[in-house]
Amino acid sequence: MPKAEEDRILRFWTPMLLRTILIAAMVVIVTGLILAVTVTPGYYVNRYHAVQQGHLAGREKFSGLLNLAQAGDPHAVLTIGLFILTLVPLVRVAFCFLLFLRERDYTYVAFTAYVLAGLIAGVVLGRIG
Repeated sequence: MPKAEEDRILRFWTPMLLRTILIAAMVVIVTGLILAVTVTPGYYVNRYHAVQQGHLAGREKFSGLLNLAQAGDPHAVLTIGLFILTLVPLVRVAFCFLLFLRERDYTYVAFTAYVLAGLIAGVVLGRIG
């Protein structure tokens, strides 16, 4: 890959991609906050008291979160916004991995693959455990 093309990718497309994901996450989170204030203002206070009494909610599936978000549930919208925000470091590292792979710089491919595997493992283990 010519040096000019690599610079264009690194200086234009990488920040554009990351900003787009960050803006999307921000819009979803702000929407969830507005819904939380207007629709269910006491949700988190009630949830806090329930946790203090030992009543813990079970895990939610992503498809269930999508259905609840479409229905206007603030908690689901905020959770989806945080999922989108989690994509920022994942996309950045995956983008660098592909760029190093294309450059055939295998030392950086190995390091980036290691970091990407750690990020993916963290997401998977966070969802499981």
